[in-house]
Amino acid sequence: MSGDVIFSLRKLALLGAIEQPIKLSSGHFAETIKSSIQTAARRLQELEREGFVHRKIIADGQWIILTKKGIEQLKRECYEYQKIFFSIPNIEVEIAGRLITGLGEGKYYTTLEGYRKQFEAKLGFTPFPGTLNLNLESQSIATRKKLDGRKGVEIEGFESEKRTFGGAKCFPCKILCDSAEGIKSAVIIPDRTHYPEDVLEIISPVYLRCELKLEDGDEIRTRVVI
Repeated sequence: MSGDVIFSLRKLALLGAIEQPIKLSSGHFAETIKSSIQTAARRLQELEREGFVHRKIIADGQWIILTKKGIEQLKRECYEYQKIFFSIPNIEVEIAGRLITGLGEGKYYTTLEGYRKQFEAKLGFTPFPGTLNLNLESQSIATRKKLDGRKGVEIEGFESEKRTFGGAKCFPCKILCDSAEGIKSAVIIPDRTHYPEDVLEIISPVYLRCELKLEDGDEIRTRVVI
């Protein structure tokens, strides 16, 4: 991904396309990024092709808004700049929610070799097949959103058998409970997910439901390092 594409994405965000669709002509965008109209049009096409923006072409221009992928890309860029200019110590936050049954996809994805090797190398453990899913309390949803602006441990996407698997980022965490001081685990935030923002996925080297004798509806507290 070129620096010009990120620069253009940032300019669209500054124009307001991060919050709602904006009406934009190639000429106006060309002035914004100080380029020719042809270059501006090509940049917008590339941003759409990369999945960073949604566009709707109209007679006198286009409506354009950043996608979730585009916003996440800018957040990663923001984190990198913060690392350059500011010292950002790791902090711990507590996130709480109630146990729910997931869609069952975690068991498949956590056992894929392309992910498993990265978990072992970067997190220091091999996950038990599947994820522990929490439906977050209202105050924890805001805390969960803080993770979006943090880099975390990057899990890279890969291709296997002509299929592309997306990346993710992880944050070391401990499950807090009365019966144990804290079980080493990790919050995982996939780049692509079918879950809403009030659901948190956790991977662990042990079968947490069995280890902690958990059932749906039980309250779970986690301490996450971000």
